[in-house]
Amino acid sequence: MKKMKKKRKMNVRAYVSIGMLSSIAYLLMLLNFPLPLFPNFLFVDFSDIPALIATLIFGPVAGILVEFFKNVLNYIATGSQTGIPVGHIANFVAGIVFILPTYFVYNRIKTRKGMTIALIAGSGIMAVMMSLLNYFFILPAYTVLMGFPDMRHLVVPAILPFNILKGAMMSVIFMLLFIRMQAWINKYTTIKSA
Repeated sequence: MKKMKKKRKMNVRAYVSIGMLSSIAYLLMLLNFPLPLFPNFLFVDFSDIPALIATLIFGPVAGILVEFFKNVLNYIATGSQTGIPVGHIANFVAGIVFILPTYFVYNRIKTRKGMTIALIAGSGIMAVMMSLLNYFFILPAYTVLMGFPDMRHLVVPAILPFNILKGAMMSVIFMLLFIRMQAWINKYTTIKSA
């Protein structure tokens, strides 16, 4: 009975935390900005950081839910030029291919050095995967839906370096937070797995 109450309390804590982290991620998504020297349709935001926190504490499903909810909220609030949330789907996938490798690598090496390696792996995998997805799916979708010219020639000179830079920026900011939050994250992760 005690174990069941403790588990129910943890479920409520997880749901509330996922909701709060999704809200924070949504607000961070609104604070997007372009980077000089890159095409004006590429924006940086730091909304994957709350999703990564959720993933580290509550597991991969929690991080995926934060990524999903922030994009749904943003789509409801801002809409999409295409009518179909192509950009939101791209943001959702980019977030997932950043947080999941980071989570799995960090789970193997639970140190600050391990987190650094995990963030480098997450950033690299995100940059490569998003380049491939942009080439084969995302940019062709904009061409079909918006009548844009074929922009796949931008993948190597613009999209790949942009995602590497975005991953590096998110990693630096997350490491600054992680240094202060590591004990707290490990404490709640230990409670979750007990």
